Amino acid sequence: MSRGLGDVYKRQVMEQIIKHFTDDDLYKFTMCCAVIDNFPRAQVKYTFTDRDNTVYPAGFAEALTEQIAMLEDLKITDDEIDFMRRKCSFIPGWFYNYLKGYRFNRHWSKAWQDDEGHLHVEFEGSWADTILLEVKVLAIISDLYYEMTGQNRLFNYDAYYDKTYRKAERLLGAGCIYSDFGTRRRASFMAEDTVIRAMKDCNMSREWPGRFVGTSNIYLAMKYDLLPIGTMAHEFVCAIGGMYGPQMANNIAMNSWRNTFRGALGTYLYDSFGWDIFSLNFSEDFANLFKGLRVDSGDNYEQLMLIVDKYRSFGIDPRTKQVIFSNALDTDSAIEVQQFAKDYCQPSFGIGTHFTNDFDGVKPLNIVIKLVAAKITESWTFYNETCKLSEDEGKHTGRPEVVKRFMQALNINS
Repeated sequence: MSRGLGDVYKRQVMEQIIKHFTDDDLYKFTMCCAVIDNFPRAQVKYTFTDRDNTVYPAGFAEALTEQIAMLEDLKITDDEIDFMRRKCSFIPGWFYNYLKGYRFNRHWSKAWQDDEGHLHVEFEGSWADTILLEVKVLAIISDLYYEMTGQNRLFNYDAYYDKTYRKAERLLGAGCIYSDFGTRRRASFMAEDTVIRAMKDCNMSREWPGRFVGTSNIYLAMKYDLLPIGTMAHEFVCAIGGMYGPQMANNIAMNSWRNTFRGALGTYLYDSFGWDIFSLNFSEDFANLFKGLRVDSGDNYEQLMLIVDKYRSFGIDPRTKQVIFSNALDTDSAIEVQQFAKDYCQPSFGIGTHFTNDFDGVKPLNIVIKLVAAKITESWTFYNETCKLSEDEGKHTGRPEVVKRFMQALNINS
């Protein structure tokens, strides 16, 4: 990778990448609301990971730091609040007063590159504050990378519209009910905008067996008058696991979610610490309360049958429950799962990078920002580290010794 391109970029006038407060995933806002309601004094740490050990151009960390500083200029608008009130009736009114006063702070984050050019990013602060950084910063990193390496010259948005439209035709024709989940690793804002436009155009072109429901991105949902989609991410359960231990983390998370949303937003992401401990925490009252579950790791078919068997053990017909599949799906795999799952549940799909970063000749960045430590209040003198135990073997996230400790606590054989 040419490191000189970074120097060229630094000489240019930097344009702000994130220009709208709600250019973000809905579930960051719903989790923020639940955090304030249930864990208002919690403090957390996040860490960036590039799973491909990408070497970033010289000056990348400085450009990223400048982009993060620009977030301080963002304020939620009356139009954005009006849209969320109309489309997200489950969010309590007090939360919008909080958002009106919310301001990003560059001091919550730091970014640097090592001698080889690898990127390091960390956040630390109040959970209610820092929770709104992750998706925006990931989107900035992806967009900035293609800008500074010159790969954005390969972005042909007219061709991308046509490519996306063909994906939509296949998904809709196969009866898939699906949404865009692609903000965090999109190639650019225009890439996701193009995806939403093509998906909506195709969905409205005629009657289809399937349906394009909406997008996780609130701003683009507002622009195209779609439904913002999302509930929670792993960080909600992982932080609770760090503060209180993994054994009852799912139970505490589900109770906290119920406390804030009173039965709305009823799709639970269960795989933060694996199926087995979740299954022990998932009692009949929760099975009746939550409308369904989200599969985000493991074998989709095996996970579905575990879910089906669990519902049946409570005397609940799984065909009355929604199962959302969001495990690194593409068009082909979503259609295959649809054909299998439709006889067992009400399947739907959240598809991310395959939608928003699928340009010919461009490789998507394999990047994440994970919550790695938490403490119950700011007065505590220490953090408790946490991790995520994936249903995909070898894909646990967190320091190895932390992963080992959590697996021992849950009686999981490594």
